[in-house]
Amino acid sequence: MLRRKGWIRALALVLIAGVAAGAAAMAAPQTVRFNGGAAALSGPWQFHIGDDPQWSAPGYDDSAWEKISPDQPWGAQGHRNTAGFAWYRRHVELGERAPHSLALLVPWAEEACEVYWNGKLVGSFGRLPPAAVWYNGPRPSRFDLGPATSGVLAVRVWMAPFGSFDTGLQGGFYGAPIVGDPVSIDTRMAAMNYDWLRGQQLLFALNSLYALVGLVSLVAWLRDRRQWVIFWMAMYAGGRAVLFLGFLQRGPLPISYSLGITTFAFTLCDISLCFVLLWLLKLDEDRRLLKFLKVLAAVDVAQALLDAVTIWGFRLANPAPAQVLDGIFTAILTVVEFVPFYLIGRAILSRRRLDSARWTVAILAFVAQVLNAGTITLAQGSRFTHLTLGARLAAPLFTVFGSPVNAATLSGLLLLLSLVWGVWRYSVETRRAQARLEEEIRNARAVQQVLVPAAIPLVPGFHVESVYKPAGEVGGDFFQILPLPDGGVLVAIGDVSGKGIPAAMTVSLLVGTLRTLAHFTQSPAEILDSMNRRMIGRNQGGFTTCLIARADRDHTVTLANAGHLAPYLHGEELSLDNGLPLGLAEDATYPESTFQLSESEQLTLLTDGVIEARSTRGELFGFERTAAIAGRSADSIAQAARAFGQEDDITVLTLRRESAAGTASAPSMEVAFSPW
Repeated sequence: MLRRKGWIRALALVLIAGVAAGAAAMAAPQTVRFNGGAAALSGPWQFHIGDDPQWSAPGYDDSAWEKISPDQPWGAQGHRNTAGFAWYRRHVELGERAPHSLALLVPWAEEACEVYWNGKLVGSFGRLPPAAVWYNGPRPSRFDLGPATSGVLAVRVWMAPFGSFDTGLQGGFYGAPIVGDPVSIDTRMAAMNYDWLRGQQLLFALNSLYALVGLVSLVAWLRDRRQWVIFWMAMYAGGRAVLFLGFLQRGPLPISYSLGITTFAFTLCDISLCFVLLWLLKLDEDRRLLKFLKVLAAVDVAQALLDAVTIWGFRLANPAPAQVLDGIFTAILTVVEFVPFYLIGRAILSRRRLDSARWTVAILAFVAQVLNAGTITLAQGSRFTHLTLGARLAAPLFTVFGSPVNAATLSGLLLLLSLVWGVWRYSVETRRAQARLEEEIRNARAVQQVLVPAAIPLVPGFHVESVYKPAGEVGGDFFQILPLPDGGVLVAIGDVSGKGIPAAMTVSLLVGTLRTLAHFTQSPAEILDSMNRRMIGRNQGGFTTCLIARADRDHTVTLANAGHLAPYLHGEELSLDNGLPLGLAEDATYPESTFQLSESEQLTLLTDGVIEARSTRGELFGFERTAAIAGRSADSIAQAARAFGQEDDITVLTLRRESAAGTASAPSMEVAFSPW
């Protein structure tokens, strides 16, 4: 029995000695042999989750720490979903051919780190909490260690709280640090930067193309601001270029700013693509759909703003709620990502006749959005679901001159080319349609010029003036001055609701009817009654007003009014019996009013373009101002309304009785068919 206890004690001593020897071996320094002036500190490092300033001391006993490889992040080595602080330590013994001074190259430590050599802080990458600053993507960092001596290398690493896209496998080193003489370290760092640039050259070229297309499209839109599809094309291409800058792995901006930029860039790209498809797929005539997209755009911009605020200020202070909010905002973004599918489906179901360029855009937009929306959706919460399909979708398919190309990059390039083609075809078609419309407007304008009196006849005993200023290329006002066989004159003034070609056609019908009727009757009431019957069913939802006055040789004036503004006499509106506008009721009546125009008195007829002139402050010219200047010349009245702010066609016609002792003066007439 005693002999058995002795053997047990001996075995225990042997085991204790073995464990002590193993611990001593774990803490033993690694001898670094330099090859070409630099050596990778590969192999296991001492590793510990947490933070303690004592862990930088060279004499600290780290033999109980776990061992971890520097070639993979700690999340992939048993510490999944671990954020915050952790330390790496390595005991370094300089071997043969050691240089006179040492420098250290850390390929990448996520997110920020501090490097200690023999207990002394020699540098940092980024900034650790409480005022943390870190950058997007891997970038090598160089540190000077000073004179070559053996010692302990300690690296304090901080990993930011995870976002909704993170897998939880991140954190710490992504490659073994390299120690060597400063020249060799600089050479290694330059080689890493060159390899990175070589791998990014295709992306640089593609996004330079996006930027160029965006700039050219913006310039084209500024030259013709009616081409809204070109504007949205500029926003889409420009947004893709900004998105690349935000995702640029070695950009100058901290991650909080770059993520904020990419959030807004994503939003801009999604909204712009929706509006480009709206026009290219001929869905822009659907006002409800257009309103829906505007509301959706507002919601998307709001979520981008809130997401940026969450990224900038809330993520560090409250990691858990920030992750939930980030997931909610990203879900909204994902919904917007699926809107192009809806637009494409609408175009297919509506059976619209689209050319090959538009269908190419639709197909490639569908593929691109499947990849984009699919990648975003599958990446959400992947550190909990452990799904890898999103990562596989983003994985490179092949390389071109060292640059990896994945499905999203390839589909994005094809979509850009198809958009350029489709927008160009759309612009050509739009310009042709505009040219046809402008030709029609010129023809309508020519018709209206023919209908406007070429000259005002000399009427004995009266002085007649007229001014006609349409607000657009083709106006809706009309007037006629027709001399009568007995020496009197028949004047008419009117206003057709609406503008453009429909109004011009209605004006031509009215003027033709008026001039024909004047051969058979000079009664204002009878003329209006016949014009009213002719206009029944022809107003197309609008209305037409007209005022007719007949001035006889004995200076008697007879008027009839169909809903038009009353004329002015002595600076006051005449009180007239007013009939309905033309074309509204077949049984409408138009009573006549008669008065005697005294010597030197002026009758002023005008359209509502004078009354409704509006200042830059939104104030109307109004009836009071009109009455105050009603006794002036036609040109003076029109100029006053113009100076106040013309918004509608302006027509002024004045009829003044000449004094018995005076001689008849030449009539005055001004017509301008271009807006002021």
